[in-house]
Amino acid sequence: MSKIFFYGLFMDRTLLTEKGLHPEPVGPALLPDYRIHIGERATLLPSAAHRAYGIVMELPDEEARALYSAPSVRDYKRERVQVELLDTNEIVEAYCYNLPRELSLAGANPAYATELSRLVETLQFAPAYVEEIAAFGDTS
Repeated sequence: MSKIFFYGLFMDRTLLTEKGLHPEPVGPALLPDYRIHIGERATLLPSAAHRAYGIVMELPDEEARALYSAPSVRDYKRERVQVELLDTNEIVEAYCYNLPRELSLAGANPAYATELSRLVETLQFAPAYVEEIAAFGDTS
Protein backbone atom coordinates (compact mmCIF):
# COMPACT_ATOMS: atom_id res chain seq x y z
CA MET A 1 0.00 0.00 0.00
CA SER A 2 1.22 3.47 -0.85
CA LYS A 3 -0.13 6.87 0.06
CA ILE A 4 -0.89 8.80 -3.11
CA PHE A 5 -1.63 12.50 -3.38
CA PHE A 6 -4.33 12.80 -6.04
CA TYR A 7 -5.01 16.31 -7.38
CA GLY A 8 -7.01 15.74 -10.57
CA LEU A 9 -10.23 13.87 -11.22
CA PHE A 10 -8.78 10.83 -9.46
CA MET A 11 -9.56 12.69 -6.21
CA ASP A 12 -13.06 11.29 -6.75
CA ARG A 13 -12.99 8.00 -4.85
CA THR A 14 -16.08 6.78 -6.72
CA LEU A 15 -14.23 7.15 -10.02
CA LEU A 16 -11.44 4.92 -8.67
CA THR A 17 -13.78 2.27 -7.28
CA GLU A 18 -15.65 2.18 -10.60
CA LYS A 19 -12.30 1.24 -12.15
CA GLY A 20 -12.15 -1.75 -9.78
CA LEU A 21 -9.63 -0.15 -7.41
CA HIS A 22 -9.71 -0.19 -3.62
CA PRO A 23 -8.65 3.27 -2.38
CA GLU A 24 -8.65 4.01 1.33
CA PRO A 25 -9.07 7.73 2.09
CA VAL A 26 -6.47 9.37 4.32
CA GLY A 27 -7.75 12.92 3.91
CA PRO A 28 -7.57 16.26 2.14
CA ALA A 29 -4.10 17.74 1.88
CA LEU A 30 -2.03 20.48 0.37
CA LEU A 31 1.29 20.34 -1.39
CA PRO A 32 3.36 23.50 -0.88
CA ASP A 33 5.48 25.05 -3.63
CA TYR A 34 3.50 23.52 -6.49
CA ARG A 35 0.76 24.92 -8.68
CA ILE A 36 -1.76 23.10 -10.79
CA HIS A 37 -1.69 23.36 -14.56
CA ILE A 38 -4.28 21.95 -16.91
CA GLY A 39 -3.25 21.16 -20.45
CA GLU A 40 -4.75 18.03 -21.94
CA ARG A 41 -4.76 16.69 -18.34
CA ALA A 42 -3.89 18.10 -14.94
CA THR A 43 -0.33 18.18 -13.66
CA LEU A 44 1.57 19.97 -10.93
CA LEU A 45 4.48 22.31 -11.60
CA PRO A 46 7.04 23.44 -9.04
CA SER A 47 6.23 27.01 -8.10
CA ALA A 48 7.46 28.76 -4.97
CA ALA A 49 4.79 30.40 -2.83
CA HIS A 50 1.95 28.45 -4.48
CA ARG A 51 0.16 25.38 -3.21
CA ALA A 52 -1.91 22.62 -4.71
CA TYR A 53 -4.79 20.88 -3.01
CA GLY A 54 -5.65 17.22 -3.26
CA ILE A 55 -6.77 14.06 -1.52
CA VAL A 56 -4.39 11.51 -0.06
CA MET A 57 -5.53 7.91 -0.42
CA GLU A 58 -3.84 4.62 0.21
CA LEU A 59 -3.85 2.32 -2.78
CA PRO A 60 -2.25 -1.09 -3.29
CA ASP A 61 0.94 -0.67 -5.34
CA GLU A 62 -0.26 -3.01 -8.09
CA GLU A 63 -3.47 -0.99 -8.43
CA ALA A 64 -1.53 2.28 -8.67
CA ARG A 65 0.64 0.76 -11.41
CA ALA A 66 -2.46 -0.44 -13.25
CA LEU A 67 -4.19 2.95 -12.90
CA TYR A 68 -1.21 4.82 -14.35
CA SER A 69 -0.67 2.34 -17.18
CA ALA A 70 -3.87 3.47 -18.92
CA PRO A 71 -3.15 5.23 -22.24
CA SER A 72 -4.42 8.64 -21.09
CA VAL A 73 -2.11 8.74 -18.04
CA ARG A 74 0.82 6.47 -18.88
CA ASP A 75 3.19 9.44 -19.34
CA TYR A 76 2.81 10.42 -15.67
CA LYS A 77 5.86 9.78 -13.50
CA ARG A 78 5.74 8.89 -9.83
CA GLU A 79 7.60 11.16 -7.44
CA ARG A 80 7.80 11.37 -3.68
CA VAL A 81 6.35 14.48 -2.01
CA GLN A 82 5.55 15.72 1.47
CA VAL A 83 2.01 16.95 1.94
CA GLU A 84 0.18 18.51 4.86
CA LEU A 85 -3.07 16.84 5.88
CA LEU A 86 -5.63 19.62 6.26
CA ASP A 87 -7.56 17.99 9.11
CA THR A 88 -4.54 17.40 11.39
CA ASN A 89 -1.71 19.58 9.97
CA GLU A 90 0.37 16.39 9.97
CA ILE A 91 3.12 16.19 7.35
CA VAL A 92 3.09 12.85 5.52
CA GLU A 93 5.11 11.37 2.69
CA ALA A 94 3.12 10.36 -0.33
CA TYR A 95 3.60 9.68 -3.99
CA CYS A 96 2.35 12.07 -6.61
CA TYR A 97 2.08 11.39 -10.34
CA ASN A 98 3.08 14.26 -12.62
CA LEU A 99 3.76 14.76 -16.28
CA PRO A 100 7.35 15.38 -17.37
CA ARG A 101 7.94 19.10 -17.89
CA GLU A 102 8.14 18.79 -21.70
CA LEU A 103 4.61 17.30 -21.79
CA SER A 104 3.00 19.29 -18.99
CA LEU A 105 2.17 22.51 -20.83
CA ALA A 106 0.82 20.95 -24.03
CA GLY A 107 -2.76 21.39 -25.17
CA ALA A 108 -5.89 22.59 -23.46
CA ASN A 109 -8.91 20.80 -22.10
CA PRO A 110 -11.59 23.25 -20.94
CA ALA A 111 -14.10 20.45 -20.25
CA TYR A 112 -11.63 18.74 -17.90
CA ALA A 113 -10.95 22.05 -16.13
CA THR A 114 -14.66 22.67 -15.67
CA GLU A 115 -15.24 19.17 -14.29
CA LEU A 116 -12.24 19.46 -11.97
CA SER A 117 -13.29 22.88 -10.68
CA ARG A 118 -16.70 21.41 -9.78
CA LEU A 119 -15.03 18.52 -7.94
CA VAL A 120 -12.68 20.87 -6.07
CA GLU A 121 -15.64 23.00 -5.04
CA THR A 122 -17.53 19.89 -3.83
CA LEU A 123 -14.46 18.91 -1.80
CA GLN A 124 -14.64 22.38 -0.20
CA PHE A 125 -11.11 23.47 -1.05
CA ALA A 126 -10.28 27.18 -0.93
CA PRO A 127 -12.52 29.29 -3.22
CA ALA A 128 -9.43 30.88 -4.79
CA TYR A 129 -8.24 27.40 -5.78
CA VAL A 130 -11.61 26.62 -7.38
CA GLU A 131 -11.28 29.86 -9.38
CA GLU A 132 -7.68 29.05 -10.35
CA ILE A 133 -8.79 25.74 -11.86
CA ALA A 134 -11.94 27.19 -13.44
CA ALA A 135 -9.78 29.75 -15.27
CA PHE A 136 -8.29 26.90 -17.34
CA GLY A 137 -11.79 26.22 -18.62
CA ASP A 138 -12.45 29.82 -19.60
CA THR A 139 -12.22 29.91 -23.39
CA SER A 140 -13.35 33.52 -23.80
